[in-house]
Amino acid sequence: MKILVCISHVPDTTSKINFTNGDSQFDTNGVQFVINPNDEFGLTRAIWFQEQQGAHVTVVNVGGPDTEPTLRKALAIGANEAIRVNAEPTDGFFVAKQLAEVIKNGGYDLIIAGKESLDYNGGMVPGMVAGLLGYNFVNSCIDLTVDGTSAKAAREIDGGKEIVSTSLPLIIGGQKGLVEEKDLRIPNMRGIMTARTKALTVLEAVSANNDTKAVKFEKPAPKSAVKLFAADDLDGLINALHNEAKVI
Repeated sequence: MKILVCISHVPDTTSKINFTNGDSQFDTNGVQFVINPNDEFGLTRAIWFQEQQGAHVTVVNVGGPDTEPTLRKALAIGANEAIRVNAEPTDGFFVAKQLAEVIKNGGYDLIIAGKESLDYNGGMVPGMVAGLLGYNFVNSCIDLTVDGTSAKAAREIDGGKEIVSTSLPLIIGGQKGLVEEKDLRIPNMRGIMTARTKALTVLEAVSANNDTKAVKFEKPAPKSAVKLFAADDLDGLINALHNEAKVI
């Protein structure tokens, strides 16, 4: 089985976020980037298929040379090889078009992507790729087993989960629950050394429209100061909740 894991290069959640060019562009200065958490769950599941069923695991990213350390980390975790599509991920459709081309040419049986990336939370790329290729698609996937060309998946729904049966080729939008957090892999020294010798192929982007663009970003308004009341000032508290906070 050939598995392709889509990897997004996203800012660490502890990074301080700023914007430049009139708040129209993300400022990467001083920002630490990591593997998108939803993609990390998917990568760990792919490594499980590698160990249990002999799957060959390739990771792919659409981005510039600055994303290669993230791909090398995925290789250190256990992926067999990596592909970088040399283009800026300007919008969801553009990224989906690049990934669809890689999938079409690579003949992959299972494509694992995160249901959304931590930075823009668009949640559109896996479904777009499935639409472009006509592949089966399961979103919000929290469990997956494969037997030959048949697959069974569980997906999170309001109030519970849904179990579906499908067949390969298959694209999933994975999330937390696809593996347990305790099972996430941390690269060891052997993996890091081995990753240096694994293939990282750079492909040029295919032509695709950029149908959307970011006009402006706005950060949430800063939280107001905490207002304290004496323990016996119940009237003052009620007045503030009613007239200022307007919650009662």
